[in-house]
Amino acid sequence: MIKAGAQRYAAEYGLMLVSMDTSPRQTGIPGETDSWDFGAGAGFYLDATVEPWSRYYRMESYVTQELREIIIEHFPADKNRIGIFGHSMGGHGALTLALRHPGLYRSVSAFAPICAPMQCPWGQKAFRNYLGENQENWQKYDATALIVAGHRVPELLIDQGLNDQFLGEQLHPDQLENACATAGQKLTLRYHQNYDHSYYFISSFMGEHLSYHREQLG
Repeated sequence: MIKAGAQRYAAEYGLMLVSMDTSPRQTGIPGETDSWDFGAGAGFYLDATVEPWSRYYRMESYVTQELREIIIEHFPADKNRIGIFGHSMGGHGALTLALRHPGLYRSVSAFAPICAPMQCPWGQKAFRNYLGENQENWQKYDATALIVAGHRVPELLIDQGLNDQFLGEQLHPDQLENACATAGQKLTLRYHQNYDHSYYFISSFMGEHLSYHREQLG
């Protein structure tokens, strides 16, 4: 919210911004902090089913239930006018949580999301460790696979930099684009020359995303 300058746009549009950590912390699970793309800092917004991760790594339930209930109970939030957005792994989370929980989020957008995690090293590593070897379980947390399986949201907004160092190997927006076109899922996917994966990219389009959410939320 700070690096991307989101707060001033939220104030302008009358939006409440809610952010959370990207995973549980200090659980004591061996190897939790061994790599930056798995474990602490990389919970992938799913509910792990494999021990020892399943004891703590339940980010889907946290975001869609516990955190949601806390905000609604303690802040002047409208439970019927909630949107979700994120960047990279957080973009993956925004897409999959919105698709998996129809009606929970009225608007959804993403910056450089992991669009087909079953097809990339980041996603394969996370899914294998959090969910086990059965790839049918992986499909539940893959935005492209969810679209193919019939999950829908009213519309999607995605921005992607063409100089993103992770575009070819990890992100695969083309797979999501093809799935949406085949399924009739409304998608606005905007590619931008000379933008990478950084917060400078996010800050360049943050105002447009929050304006989009304000319009969708009504």
